[in-house]
Amino acid sequence: MDREAFIKMMADAKMYDLTQGCSIFTPPWPGEKALEVHFFKRLTGAYGGGQGANGQILNWSNTVGTHLVGETAFHSGGRAISDIPLKDLSGPGVIVDISDMVSDYSLYTPEMIMKKATVKKGDILIINTGYHRYSWDLPDTYNPNAQGGVESKEFGFYVRHPGPSPDFFKWALDMKLKLIGVDCGCAEHPMNTPIRRMHENHFQAAEAKLKKEYGKSWDEMFPQDEYYEMTHITMPKAHLLFVEAIVGEIDKLKNQRAWITVQPIPFMEVEAAWARVVAWQAPDGMSEEAFFQAMESAEMLDLTVPFSVRSPQWANYVPLSVTYTKRVGGQHFGMGRNGSICNASIHLATHMDGEKHFWPAGRTIGETPLEEWVGPGVVADISSMVSNSSVYTPDMIKSVVDIRPGDILIIKTGWYKYGWCSEDSDEFRYMIKHPGPSPDFAKWAYDMKIKWIGVDCVAADHPMNTIQRLWHPKTFAEANAKLKRDFGKDWDEMFPLDQYYQDMHLNLFPHHIVHAENLGGQLAITPSGRYYIGCFVQKAMEAESMWGRFVAFREGKS
Repeated sequence: MDREAFIKMMADAKMYDLTQGCSIFTPPWPGEKALEVHFFKRLTGAYGGGQGANGQILNWSNTVGTHLVGETAFHSGGRAISDIPLKDLSGPGVIVDISDMVSDYSLYTPEMIMKKATVKKGDILIINTGYHRYSWDLPDTYNPNAQGGVESKEFGFYVRHPGPSPDFFKWALDMKLKLIGVDCGCAEHPMNTPIRRMHENHFQAAEAKLKKEYGKSWDEMFPQDEYYEMTHITMPKAHLLFVEAIVGEIDKLKNQRAWITVQPIPFMEVEAAWARVVAWQAPDGMSEEAFFQAMESAEMLDLTVPFSVRSPQWANYVPLSVTYTKRVGGQHFGMGRNGSICNASIHLATHMDGEKHFWPAGRTIGETPLEEWVGPGVVADISSMVSNSSVYTPDMIKSVVDIRPGDILIIKTGWYKYGWCSEDSDEFRYMIKHPGPSPDFAKWAYDMKIKWIGVDCVAADHPMNTIQRLWHPKTFAEANAKLKRDFGKDWDEMFPLDQYYQDMHLNLFPHHIVHAENLGGQLAITPSGRYYIGCFVQKAMEAESMWGRFVAFREGKS
């Protein structure tokens, strides 16, 4: 399949977003930290913070919203999430609906799964228990027997949901499943977690049901030593991962196969990470087999830099910090895991600047449909045309790539090589001396109906059209001299302050054209050309901007 046919195939494929809304109202795993969102600065100034943009600090545990449970959640010697290749998180799979076979505290078995759909070796398996109906972002479940006539969403989603039988994970390992995803709070049965002791009345109800159906007590059915070995050592060492809180459009895929991808934030230090979960099915007129073959052979170029406490933040923003609040060895035997709380401003590492960052009336990241984050686009390598403080132009882009109306545009300036995780790292050069767009660039992007823009440096605006101009007068003088030499104008002639301050933000965000910053990773080996491009950001309902995974798809070798 050639490049154009591949891009068309992906653009025409049926896409499903399986991600739960991540909000201050999303309940975390019981006993863990809920998401907090704090504006530390506003466009005109904020108490306790600066002015010039809408900027937020997030404080969260990674069990809020749809997330990947990494190997180090249970096995401290496992791979970091940033070290898990995207190929290990993507592939053919099946969404199995067993909702009519389970109820509160039920056990589901391999036989139940295989009765409803064909599961193949190496699949991604997503289990629809029906308990996503208790997701905070879905309508209430009415029950005249419940207090207030409405069932408790949090107890339904986290405490009463079904879980796997004792033989389930052995079967999953024998099947060499890549991932197991669930539409509830945990891929484990809640009574094989600390919930057993947090909510003893529910444990008593669950054990009574177990004895009635299987004639065994809980500890007879799930011997703790044996079960601990399986879930905390054997499975992580076999790279069998969990994805929890899958919601979204899951009911549209009951007992159907799809090509599934889990796109987590590439955390280096943390045991779990927010993720966007997406499923594709073949476009009309194409067989499932041919579609899966094309997707399996396709390359996914990861344009994301690792997410770490070492990642430099923009200017005076707050860096990322990670605090471990619990460890595997510090809890009830057989039920412990590693868990952490994170704190950061959003504008560090690879992230999407959302509309609300500079346009208060704009949409949050979570309010923006997935369809607006993915699509045909280009990588434009202009690295040979720019140097310190350069100004790049639309003509430069057009000279290296066939860009079309409605495209996503990734601009490769070469500045990724000065990022924090590069052997050529030069943080001052990366932050303060990167190239930026000419004064006609924003209008050109608007006229071209560009979907969104990505850059491999710290900002889509020229640093001298930001507050950096005032903070670094020496660098501004150098940039101004270069501008005069290259364009025959000084800075204020070419970029009048009232029109071009934060040009790419203030002039484009009201038109729904936003941009991603700090791209890198395999962008280094990605040449100019057309690609299908995906921005897989967490579905953060109150966030002005957000981290994510940024991927360029291209056809594989047939």
